[in-house]
Amino acid sequence: MLDIAMIRQRRKEIGEAAVRKGLTFDVEELLAVDERRRRALAETEELRAQRNRGSAAVEQLLRDGRRGEADTEKRINGELAAKLKGKEAELRELEAEYKRLLLLVPNLISPDTPEGTSDHDNVEVMKYLEPPVFDFEPRSHIELGETLDLIDLVRGVKIGGTRQYVLRNHGVLLHRAVQQLAADIAQEQGFTLLDVPIMVREETLVATGFFPDNREGTYAIDGEDKWLAGTSEVPLVSYYSGETLDLSEPELLAAASACYRGEVGSAGRDVHGLYRVHAFAKVEQVVICRADLELAEELLQRILMNARTFVEKLELPYRIVAVCAGDMSQKNYKQYDIETWMPSRNSYGETHSASSILDFQARRAGIRYRDDDGRLQYAFTLNCTIAASPRILIPLLENHQLEDGSVYIPEALRPYMNGIKELHCR
Repeated sequence: MLDIAMIRQRRKEIGEAAVRKGLTFDVEELLAVDERRRRALAETEELRAQRNRGSAAVEQLLRDGRRGEADTEKRINGELAAKLKGKEAELRELEAEYKRLLLLVPNLISPDTPEGTSDHDNVEVMKYLEPPVFDFEPRSHIELGETLDLIDLVRGVKIGGTRQYVLRNHGVLLHRAVQQLAADIAQEQGFTLLDVPIMVREETLVATGFFPDNREGTYAIDGEDKWLAGTSEVPLVSYYSGETLDLSEPELLAAASACYRGEVGSAGRDVHGLYRVHAFAKVEQVVICRADLELAEELLQRILMNARTFVEKLELPYRIVAVCAGDMSQKNYKQYDIETWMPSRNSYGETHSASSILDFQARRAGIRYRDDDGRLQYAFTLNCTIAASPRILIPLLENHQLEDGSVYIPEALRPYMNGIKELHCR
C-alpha cells in the first residue's frame, strides 16, 4: 500500500507501474473515489456539527421555556439527522471502495528494473560455474530418485493427488540437510531464527501484499479465518505488525517452515517431478530497516549473497537475473532471481528470489520506527529465499550424478548426511 498523498503527486508514475507490471488498475478511478470520499467526509462532518448545534439550541430553548421554538428546532434537527444518516451511509460505501482500490495500487518500480512482460525478458547479470557436460546420457531427478530410492511420485499422487510426492531414505536426509545448511548460513550472518505459524489470519496476507490478488493460489481452511502460508515471509513480516521498532540496526529474521501453494494456472513440464509442487519447505530471510533507499540496496545485495553462498556450497552452476517489470508482483519494487542449472530441463530454473519492497508492506502492517528527529516513519522490508526444497534437489541430484547412476554429495552437506559422500543404487 502506498501513501495517498504520494499517489496524488505521482499518479502518472503509478499508472505506468500498473501497465508495466501487467496489472488491471486505474489510478484515476482511485483518485476520483478519494475525491468523492473527502467531499462526503467534509459534508458529513458539517452535518454533524449542524445537528450538534441544533441539539444544543433545543436544550437552551427548553431551559428558557420557549417550547414552541424548541419544537420547531427539533423538526429542523430531525431533518438534519435523516440527511446525516444518508450521508453517513454514502461515506461508508465510499470508504469501502477507497480501501478496496487502495489495496490494488502497485508498488513503484526501481529505475534499474528491466522492461519486459515475462520471465523471458529477465536480464542476466552474472553467472557462476558452467553447466556440466556429461559423456553419458544424464538421468533426470525423477529417474535418479527412483533408482536411488529417494523419491516416490506414484504413491505421493495416490495419497494426496497431483503434485504430491514422497521422499524416502536419503531423499529425506537431503531435504532436511539443505534446510539445515541454509538455517546455519542465516544464523552465521546474524539472523534471528524463528519457528513461525504456517496457519495465518487473512489480515496477515493482506498486510504482506499477498491478498487480495492471490486468493486462488492460497489454501483456505474451511470455516475459519485461516489460510496456509505459501512462504514464511508472511508470518515474519507480520511478527512486528502494529509495532514501533528501534531500527538503529536492521531487524534480521529467518525461518524454516512448511509452505503450501495452489499453483493455479501452472502447466506444462513444471507439473512433472519436483519443480512445482503444492507442499514444500523454505528457509526465508526477512529484513526490516529504516526508510533509506541506499541502505535497502545494500541489504538486498546482502541477503542475495546469503542465497548465493548456499548455492555455491552445493557446488551448483547458477546465474542471477534482474527480474523485469512484467514478471514482478504488485508488491515488489526491485527483484533478483537465482536460477540454477537443471540438466533435465536443459536450462536454468528459478530456485531463489530476492525482493526489495520499500514501505509497501510496512504501511499495510503498521510497522514503524522513529527517525533521527523523533518522527514516526514506516519501515522498509526485504526478503530472500535461502533454500526451497524439494525444488533444490533437482539440480543437486542432476548436476552431481555420475555415469553409474550414483550421486556425489557436496562436502558442505556431508555433516548433515552422516558423512555420506555418494549415494549409490541399492
